[in-house]
Amino acid sequence: MKKQILFAAAAALIAGSLLAQAPAGGLGGGKGGAPKAAPRPVLSVTSTAFPDGGEVPMKFAGRGENKSPEFTFNWSLGNNPTTAPAELQTYAVIFHDIENSTNKTMTDTLHWTIFNVPGSAKSLPEGLGAGDLADGSRNGPGINSRTGNPSYFGPGAGVGPFHHYVFEFYALDTKLDLPATATRDELQKAIDGHVIGKAAYVGRFHAVQ
Repeated sequence: MKKQILFAAAAALIAGSLLAQAPAGGLGGGKGGAPKAAPRPVLSVTSTAFPDGGEVPMKFAGRGENKSPEFTFNWSLGNNPTTAPAELQTYAVIFHDIENSTNKTMTDTLHWTIFNVPGSAKSLPEGLGAGDLADGSRNGPGINSRTGNPSYFGPGAGVGPFHHYVFEFYALDTKLDLPATATRDELQKAIDGHVIGKAAYVGRFHAVQ
């Protein structure tokens, strides 16, 4: 009986010590006992042009009508839709063919970029124009920018295996101070450090003959 009493007293002392050392938020907080950070809204995109991972129709291919696809911006917390973060200022898009390499390097083919898309935008409409757009969006480096006409240039892989084309979407807390003639590296460096949301959308394409 005495041993049982001693064990019970020791257990009570240990439990009391743990509670005394626990942070105000209780046991099981964040790293180092700090409270867990509040969840942040997550960016995703959807499109009526083709399903994510699906084949890109000729309408949106460089070998076809060469129209830019429609994309809708979505923000969510868990499974629930939510509003965009208050610090959102602009969106940027980088579109590239990940199957190609340039000069035996890891650099792939950059097809199109657009940046300074207003943060108030809910989507990118189909068939965006070239150069600077009325809402402040600016077409940047890509295939067509080499000819002085920065604009969308769609998939163009020839006959053979499918190429995978990735649209990367960046939600930024700033407006980029860059000219349309900026390089891919300059655009990526300007984006770095300002990303508050990122999403990707993939299309597959190859010529059939």
